[in-house]
Amino acid sequence: MKQQAKEKTGALQLSCFYVGSALCGIDINLIQEMNRQMEMTKVPQAPSYVLGIMNLRGRIVTIIDLGRKLGLAPSKATETSRIIIVNSRDENIGLLVDRITDVVTSKWEDMEPTPSNIKGLKGKYFQGVLKSSRDLVAVLDVGEVLADD
Repeated sequence: MKQQAKEKTGALQLSCFYVGSALCGIDINLIQEMNRQMEMTKVPQAPSYVLGIMNLRGRIVTIIDLGRKLGLAPSKATETSRIIIVNSRDENIGLLVDRITDVVTSKWEDMEPTPSNIKGLKGKYFQGVLKSSRDLVAVLDVGEVLADD
């Protein structure tokens, strides 16, 4: 498991969502808001996972297709799609996900290492896995996802 996840202790709340059939979660403390707005302006010559930018109450937000960034199928804007707004290095970033589910409460100490089948290149985007009452939740490392390629 990554060193930074190992160092964290105490309560953990994950906002969970689906990217395709993958159940993922983000530390709720990293999320500024969740939004339905899908109107955005394309950015010429941007990487394929950058869908565009949007004006969200006077703030410019870069929108990323999380599915494409993680090496999964591209997300499609549907009735259930949402954009999760996070802040990274003083920049607002929106992560397009297929649908939001619920909030899982656990402890950092309960996080298990990322399974070997997702440890490759795209596995670097995960801090580990948590067992919820029904499912396994892949915990997204937002800093790694938003780091420059």
